[in-house]
Amino acid sequence: MRERERPRILGAAEYVDFPDWGVRGLSARVDTGARTSALHVENVELIGSSRVRFDVRLRRDDLTARVTVETKVSRRTPVRASTGSTEPRLFVKAHIRLGGREHLIEIGLVDRRHMLYRMLLGRSALERHYLVDVSKRYALGAAAGVKLKAKTSKATAARDPKPQRDR
Repeated sequence: MRERERPRILGAAEYVDFPDWGVRGLSARVDTGARTSALHVENVELIGSSRVRFDVRLRRDDLTARVTVETKVSRRTPVRASTGSTEPRLFVKAHIRLGGREHLIEIGLVDRRHMLYRMLLGRSALERHYLVDVSKRYALGAAAGVKLKAKTSKATAARDPKPQRDR
């Protein structure tokens, strides 16, 4: 009998890899209030009735840093957005790597250009594998080539304009 893996502790934000897509170190907000996960994509193009092509922006500050992905649509369904309105959404399945563990999850393709994080990790991606400690950020460590920043003081944060925060 195979022994069950112990859940790993995540922070409120973590770095996620999409190994099949060649995406590494994408900053994601862990959102236990969201059932599904969501990924910021651009240039979405349906190919026939069952495939989709889109660009994943790797960094908010670099318009050219992107990966084009073509994959199968897993489902189309209306989803209630954080604003309360219902909008149609395409979903795809992808392998993610989080803290050295790889899982197949379903991800909604959305426009999150005004949000701080390019991705939301919802409950269905976390269940049975992870527990969340909201007092931490990047509890699993830095992504390859990324330095974790020291906490910013409130005075500095007040001077620096930032994108809208995910709540």
